[in-house]
Amino acid sequence: MRLTEALIDLENRLTEILDEVRELKMRVYALEDQNQQLRAKLYAKKSQGEGFDNLARLYEEGFHICPAHFATARNEGEDCLFCLGFLHR
Repeated sequence: MRLTEALIDLENRLTEILDEVRELKMRVYALEDQNQQLRAKLYAKKSQGEGFDNLARLYEEGFHICPAHFATARNEGEDCLFCLGFLHR
């Protein structure tokens, strides 16, 4: 009798877990779709030159934008010839 109850309990828990997995799967599908839409918007903005504006803003905030030191802080008040060369292309 106890074994039957344990099996019924296990079956109920498995059913709950499967329901939860289905719900999570639907959320993942929605998030993947949203991610794809956001990537498309980001790509469209980058192709309009906004990426260059962001790099210029980062440089003005005191960060390197050159490949050798990208995103590291520049010494205060000092310019980087590599960054400047990149900005003036």
